[in-house]
Amino acid sequence: MILDDIKDCLGDSWRAMESLMESALHSDIDLLSLTNRNILTHSGKRIRPMLALLTASACAAPGEGCNMDSIKLAAASELLHNATLLHDDVADDSSQRRGRPTVLSVLGPSASVLIGDFWLVKAMECMLSISSYSEQAIRIFAKTLSDLAEGEMLQLEKSGAGDTVEDDYYRIIYCKTASLFEAAAVTAALSVDASEDMRNAVKDYAVNLGMAFQIRDDILDYEGDSSVGKPLGADLKERKITLPLLGALASVPEDEAAAMRLKVCAMAEHPEYEDVLRRFVHEKDGIGYAGARLAEFSANAVAAVRRLRPSAERDYMEALVSFISERNV
Repeated sequence: MILDDIKDCLGDSWRAMESLMESALHSDIDLLSLTNRNILTHSGKRIRPMLALLTASACAAPGEGCNMDSIKLAAASELLHNATLLHDDVADDSSQRRGRPTVLSVLGPSASVLIGDFWLVKAMECMLSISSYSEQAIRIFAKTLSDLAEGEMLQLEKSGAGDTVEDDYYRIIYCKTASLFEAAAVTAALSVDASEDMRNAVKDYAVNLGMAFQIRDDILDYEGDSSVGKPLGADLKERKITLPLLGALASVPEDEAAAMRLKVCAMAEHPEYEDVLRRFVHEKDGIGYAGARLAEFSANAVAAVRRLRPSAERDYMEALVSFISERNV
């Protein structure tokens, strides 16, 4: 698998990042330490630190690669990501994540929020400990936290009204997903004193990669494997209108689209509408519509990364685009 190849390419830098996270999350409170270890063991693909370390290596002077600041910032991106997931599980009342019980379902909402806070503080400590660009890195990650909150609130507002349009959708997925991809890549470039042209290239790459990642995730909500990841139809159950449904709505007259939007709003009282809406998306090729937008963002990411000088890390950054746009989990 390409992710294993990337980890092998990153070598000692990857292992140092994992070791740093483990040590940062240790506590003499047994319940906290055990829970943290369980989260780390099942923490998904770790795309964000992978992106950070690849970016640092691709932008560093030839023969230099990642440094300790790069490793700390990569760890910070993953710690921050998992902190937001722990909080999201409470907001969404999620009983499972990645096919396993959430901290919320095992220990309750208070523990999930507190452990999320702990991970967030550890991310901040990693940022504060870097030797240079610390203030810039903190400002970049602070913007991401603001984006995450705004994205969640906009999604909440739109899921209540059922009036999400495509521009709303793109703003939401930028705030909730692409913003952290951007922060991981840009701070990694800063850590190796990359040129402004390089920083701009990795910013464009990371934003487009993050947008593609979330669109693929939203497509999988309609056609994925329910035995892994989030359950099929999770977005509809939460009254979220994502790109496959938006594509289907765009293909029908306004009155039919309005009727479908009303069904989304009524999901809590009428769970049987889920099958109706899923059939509608498939019949109107909403998945094809979303797939076309996914291809556009993926192509933009590839074009951006090719602005960097050739290297093995750049090749892996390009390969990561294909993996994200084609993944089934």
